[in-house]
Amino acid sequence: MEKYDLCVIGGGPAGYAAAMRAIDFEKKVILIEKEKLGGAGIYDGALSSKTMWELSTRFRKVQEDLSKNGEKKLDLSFKDVKTSIEEAVFDRKFQLTCHLRIIHAETNAITYEKGLASFVSDKEIKISKADGTEEHVYAEHTIIASGSHPRKLPDVEVDEKTIMTSDGIHHMDEFPKSLVIVGAGVIGCEYATIFANFGKTKVHLIDRAKRILPFEDEDVSELISKNMEKLGVVIHRKANLKRIEPKNGMVEYEIENEDGDIEVINVEKALLSIGRIPNIKSLNIENAGVEMSKRGVHIGDVDTQTSVPHIFAVGDVSGRIPLVNVGEREARHAVVKMFADFPVKAINYENVSTIMFLNPVVASVGANEKMLREKNIPYRIAKVDYSTIARAISMGNPEGFFKLIVSDDKDMKVLGMRAAGAHASSAIQSIALLMYMNKGIEELAHMIHPHPSIVEGVQEAARMLLGKSIYKSAVFKDKLKCYRWRDGESTPLNIIDEEKKIKYEDIADFYSEGED
Repeated sequence: MEKYDLCVIGGGPAGYAAAMRAIDFEKKVILIEKEKLGGAGIYDGALSSKTMWELSTRFRKVQEDLSKNGEKKLDLSFKDVKTSIEEAVFDRKFQLTCHLRIIHAETNAITYEKGLASFVSDKEIKISKADGTEEHVYAEHTIIASGSHPRKLPDVEVDEKTIMTSDGIHHMDEFPKSLVIVGAGVIGCEYATIFANFGKTKVHLIDRAKRILPFEDEDVSELISKNMEKLGVVIHRKANLKRIEPKNGMVEYEIENEDGDIEVINVEKALLSIGRIPNIKSLNIENAGVEMSKRGVHIGDVDTQTSVPHIFAVGDVSGRIPLVNVGEREARHAVVKMFADFPVKAINYENVSTIMFLNPVVASVGANEKMLREKNIPYRIAKVDYSTIARAISMGNPEGFFKLIVSDDKDMKVLGMRAAGAHASSAIQSIALLMYMNKGIEELAHMIHPHPSIVEGVQEAARMLLGKSIYKSAVFKDKLKCYRWRDGESTPLNIIDEEKKIKYEDIADFYSEGED
């Protein structure tokens, strides 16, 4: 039986990151993947869906420009979309595969096996291969990075052709004329945005809550839903799905609305987007003595470490935050905990940055207003509309906002930020760094940012909270907001005294008279 310092189960983003970090410690590693190297991070996951989103966004913009100029619109087939996705998948797969082979050839530090891994004991793993053969290996340490799969509804037949999950949505032969999406969370809203952008599919979105993205603040939810509906998406709010089934080559679904009315609607295709389930069943994890939780592998107070000290769980299988960046961070962290000869600082999950590929893009880090109000935590907030940012104006894309949230005290430590609009994902990083460093906003306010750039809006939000912004919130009340929330009440900040208040109408008159 071959012996290894580390066995990594799962070759997705987390597992791959773990294997490569172990090489840094000069450890002997075996990486086991049951299907495709790269996992859902490449196939039918983040890379595929974001490639599709990028294409749909560019296509919508071109169509809008052609329409404004009275020109004939372009046509695009789903075959073209699939080709773009396949090219992106191939590029990433090729990188990972070549890199792995070269590392193996030059160092012999890593062994890659394709097969289904399962525990025989806490240190013995069986690899069941496609040809029916088996291999047993011994590992001093194991990282479980087996990922997850789409959740399905009980008693609903999912054939990945008519009723689909994210595993099937990219493999259609043509755009459906109509599509119902069950679930108005991040993934459901992303696919609603994608198909609405292409303009070839009538999209229906079933939402059990009163608004989409219910975990976000109302201003984020309202902006996204407004833009969806502009593109023709039908949002069934506070709707209870009674049934969904294939019927006469179509999909028939029945919903009960808030007022008790029943609607029966027929569409061509359906997408179930109701979460994911950790890939645990085939691991025979009970043979290793690892404790389980309702959400996945049980992780106690020691992050990434299971109840068996030399077995760690990272990524989707841990049931924490199912994101590629989180899985990679956890994987690298677990390897350092195993092999480093120095104290290892725990992962800080409070400053995890996320992106939602919607219309517009929404990026977030830390707390939002909803979270803080539910916990009755006082805060201060500055909100800057994109229409006041020079870069957004120059791009002809002034839709969106920055919302910076800080503690309600003299330190004004950063608690979180929401950014909706162009370049939002890049702008969020300065705030994530401040949170990681446990800093306030003084440094951000005093930096010299590039001009013109979207991130200048983040700086102006910090200046607003410090009472030294260029634009005053009392003037552009519809564009800039700065207030404190405490004990259930909001109070405006930085208000110009009534007798000194400058009226926008007076400013407009001043400029209309030709004064500089």
